[in-house]
Amino acid sequence: MRRREFIAALGGAAAFAFAARADNPDRVRRVGVLIYGAEDDPVTETRVDGLRQGLQKLDWVEGRNLQFDFRFGAADPRRIRSYAKELVSLAPDVIVTGAAPATHAVLEETQTIPVVFVEVTNEVGYGLSGKLARPDANSTGITNLYLAIGARWLELLKEAAPRLSRIALLFNPEFDARAYLAAIETAAGAYRLKTTRAPVHDAHDIEHAIVAVAAEPNAGLLIVPPTPAFSEIRLIFKLANQYRLPAIYPTRGFVAEGGLMAYGAVSADLFAQAATYVDRILHGAKPSELAVGFPTKFDLVVNLKAARAIGLEIPPKLLARAAEVIE
Repeated sequence: MRRREFIAALGGAAAFAFAARADNPDRVRRVGVLIYGAEDDPVTETRVDGLRQGLQKLDWVEGRNLQFDFRFGAADPRRIRSYAKELVSLAPDVIVTGAAPATHAVLEETQTIPVVFVEVTNEVGYGLSGKLARPDANSTGITNLYLAIGARWLELLKEAAPRLSRIALLFNPEFDARAYLAAIETAAGAYRLKTTRAPVHDAHDIEHAIVAVAAEPNAGLLIVPPTPAFSEIRLIFKLANQYRLPAIYPTRGFVAEGGLMAYGAVSADLFAQAATYVDRILHGAKPSELAVGFPTKFDLVVNLKAARAIGLEIPPKLLARAAEVIE
């Protein structure tokens, strides 16, 4: 057989094998999952539950026709990169990634394995997909639109604490938060708020930043995604109470654990929505055929216990708009 004919035959055989693999209903499909947070974080648990339940509703049953390979980054860039390599080496049918850092790490390792990203902001700006209507190459998923609601965070915090004049923007500098910061800073003038960037690597940085912002009156906190590790978020709760600082978070789970208020897309819903992408890919669809999706629900959640701890009375009109009020 001539070399050209051999290569053509080999390519045809590979294509046939791939098609047979995709169409075999009895084969256990393998789904890799790389989540930005730690495994025992309450927020991470809601995300995992959303994905699992979403796939179960689509008749993907773990242990019968589905195998998960979970990895959890614990907000550690080195761990995230290591787990990305590990998951790609397992050659799963599809990889689900939670948040931009995990998504970037996986896409640096593979241009062939389909990737479904979740809770990724400004995916076009970050180069995760070329066009919203038609994602490029091997990735698609669900955006959380957080850039568009940066102004909303400021508005809600100002409404909760009308005397606010300064807000510290706490963010993890190990990951790219420039787009978030720029959007928030642009909106701050409309609310007569002065913003200060507060990069925090660890607990020491968090304490130093919060002590500094608390040194002047009428200050508050905005926790910018991708957020610090959950253990450090709990430190923020403690220091916010100690220094009587109102704070807003991007995810409900933080408020359920002790934060004052949050506004954002519902993480469990986004991961359940991502399950439909996984399902379609497992049935043979290509990521380039699946348009990037958007959240369908944004919730305001307020923790009255946290409000009482800092001596803040939340206006009734704001409470009336909340999807959930934690007593």
